[in-house]
Amino acid sequence: MHDTQKVGGSIPPRRTRILFSVNIQIIYEDKNFVAVNKPAGLLVHRVQSKTKEATLVDWLLEHYPQIKSVGDDCQIRPGIVHRLDKGTSGVLLVAKNQEYFDYLKKLFQRHEIEKIYLALVWGKVVPKEGIVDKPIGLKPGSVKRTVFINKAKMVKSAITKYKVKEYLLASKAGLPNYSLLEVAPKTGRTHQIRIHLASIGHPVVGDPLYGGKRASDLGRLFLHAYSLEFTPEQGKKIKLVADLPSDLTDYLYSVKLGLR
Repeated sequence: MHDTQKVGGSIPPRRTRILFSVNIQIIYEDKNFVAVNKPAGLLVHRVQSKTKEATLVDWLLEHYPQIKSVGDDCQIRPGIVHRLDKGTSGVLLVAKNQEYFDYLKKLFQRHEIEKIYLALVWGKVVPKEGIVDKPIGLKPGSVKRTVFINKAKMVKSAITKYKVKEYLLASKAGLPNYSLLEVAPKTGRTHQIRIHLASIGHPVVGDPLYGGKRASDLGRLFLHAYSLEFTPEQGKKIKLVADLPSDLTDYLYSVKLGLR
């Protein structure tokens, strides 16, 4: 087995560049791919061609113009091998050439890239470890997706593993319980983690789509793509890490102080 090389985390980023008012941290880079720490609130790519909102792809094309012809849909998402929701922060891989795009794509298809997310959810999750194995499809008459129901469209299998990292239980009456989870999706369906956690009664804090009536003043999803681990085509196994951003660590701290 290859040794694991941890990249990111407490190791200083190689450099920080600016996309308008957004900092883009480069976690790791070589001749074949770059791993960036996507901020929450930033679209990876445009959904509609008329959208004027700045995207990660805009920044990538400015700094890596060679990727404009890389990928399966290079007009929309050049170099992008996998996706993160707009509200999710964390590690995102971008291929610099078609050969490596195809290689990374195969690794994802074979489930040979281990993804770990950190999610703060409402309530005390029991048991401490589990697997959610529920197909996901489009909810009729809605943009939302849902776990399988008879009328759902485009239903696909979906599997998510979770493990409780820490319980954050209410220290006084009137405050909610929380659980901080390590989540490992084994498939890559849209909104999969959010849907699966909501389906077991523990939606992600700050989720406007699947969080129900629970209110949060966080202002974003508490969902962060913490790490990706895989073996490059040549070389040792590497682990790319993006630590929790300050808005999420501040929120956790306030919960522990009994302020939320």
